[in-house]
Amino acid sequence: MTLKPRFCVALIALALAGGSAGPSFAQSMSGGGAANPNASRTTLDPIPPEGGWEGLANVLKAVQPGVDTRLTPTASQVTDHIERLLNRGDNATALDMIEKRLAETKGQRGTDVQLMFQHARALAALHRTAEAIDVYTEMTTSYPELPEPWNNLAALYAGRGELEKAQDALQMALRADPGYAAARANLGDLQLLQALRTYKQAASDGVPGMQDKAREVETMLKEKQGK
Repeated sequence: MTLKPRFCVALIALALAGGSAGPSFAQSMSGGGAANPNASRTTLDPIPPEGGWEGLANVLKAVQPGVDTRLTPTASQVTDHIERLLNRGDNATALDMIEKRLAETKGQRGTDVQLMFQHARALAALHRTAEAIDVYTEMTTSYPELPEPWNNLAALYAGRGELEKAQDALQMALRADPGYAAARANLGDLQLLQALRTYKQAASDGVPGMQDKAREVETMLKEKQGK
């Protein structure tokens, strides 16, 4: 399966904020891409306005039957459209379209992996974290060779403070693809988060110097987040 270019996942920002993974934290998979301006219009595209002299166009429109010449979109055109919605933050609209598409294809042979992945992304962006984790977990069970679901699952675990689970997921992402740079970077950041938690615990137990170490790591994480 060919995958799209991967984007850097801001796992630090997610973990420090303790929130859900939004679109800026999610990875993309195959099936999307830039729209071809010369491609045939589908029912996902708006009906183009009439050209020519406005008065004559209105007369012709009145006497002609309404015919929608747009084509029914293919599966890849649907996921391309959903990808654009997700990337511009229109997550609720994307989720509506995803769920409609899932209902239409229910019972059909085969699984649209891209649509499944987008479903988890949309749920996470709408702070429906538990549901997103369920979808990503299902993907990692059915398609363990794909690193992106593991990576995004790690981001969600980190956002909930479950750092050990996040580490396990990132290690699985790297097992699936040792060259996956985003997961490797996230693993390094996660280790800093784990060190911060350890230093804070030691400081609360009265260990001398641990509060300073915790502040140093926290400053480092915030600086990395701002880059």
